[in-house]
Amino acid sequence: MQKLQETAEKIRTMEIRGAGRIAKAAAESIRDYAAGLEVASMEEFNTCIRDASSFLISTRPTAVSLPNAVKLASRYSSGNVEEARKEIIENANLFIERADKALGIIGKIGSRRIQDGDVIMTHCNSHAALSIITTAFVSGKDISVIATESRPRCQGLLTIRHLNNFGIPTTLIVDSAVRYYMKEVDKVIVGADAIAANGALVNKIGTSQLALAAHEARKSFMVAAETFKFSPNTIVGNPIEIEERNTEEVVDPSLLADLSHVQVKNPAFDFTPAKYIDMIVTDIGIISPAMAYTVIKEQLGWELEDI
Repeated sequence: MQKLQETAEKIRTMEIRGAGRIAKAAAESIRDYAAGLEVASMEEFNTCIRDASSFLISTRPTAVSLPNAVKLASRYSSGNVEEARKEIIENANLFIERADKALGIIGKIGSRRIQDGDVIMTHCNSHAALSIITTAFVSGKDISVIATESRPRCQGLLTIRHLNNFGIPTTLIVDSAVRYYMKEVDKVIVGADAIAANGALVNKIGTSQLALAAHEARKSFMVAAETFKFSPNTIVGNPIEIEERNTEEVVDPSLLADLSHVQVKNPAFDFTPAKYIDMIVTDIGIISPAMAYTVIKEQLGWELEDI
């Protein structure tokens, strides 16, 4: 349990960050926990797996990839401890393998929508979005990127380092300059932390301003997302919770010591309505936001009674 708790803490503190990386870490954690679990009965096994799963899921409420990964990895039907343990290990390994392959598939599919000479704007540090961009560049397309800082955690600094390592011409801008530079952009490509049944996107705070600016400027807005980032709970009306993070990420508390009428808010994500999304590039192909419900039902396999 200690190793699982350590992984949960790394997810909570964003030492492990990004929806895809969180999902893989969670699947690996529940797999290793099940493999080493010593119990006297099937009832005890069920309780331990349920408690461990709930503990992992509670660390980041918005990243729907986390509960999806845990649920897919921890599935078992056997009433025998050793057989149930084996099922969890196999399911977790299968999830991890598919997650690894998904990025390559998304990159290959999405890169076909990139044209020679395109200027691409991206936000935060999405491995799926970066897979599209780098795949297009490696295939020989002459492209450049405008990347946002993505405050307050400045994940954009990770993005520009990644792009620089590929030799891709990149410009870093402050988040508030998105609309100013949109006139120079051909396409916007972002990742996803969650996609609702109605096709709405939940992603790093500031994503919605990119979508609005792109819509106003008539520029294509593309989302890159593995299928495990779609949210089954939204089918039955449960909203996706927007995580509020520590305000110390935004400002040093000492600077507010004498400002008794000031409060600081630090939402980690925002919503982008489906109408501003031109396409979602997934590991099962390019879909419209309207197909999100189908992805949830057919790819994740959730039944309403499971939610």
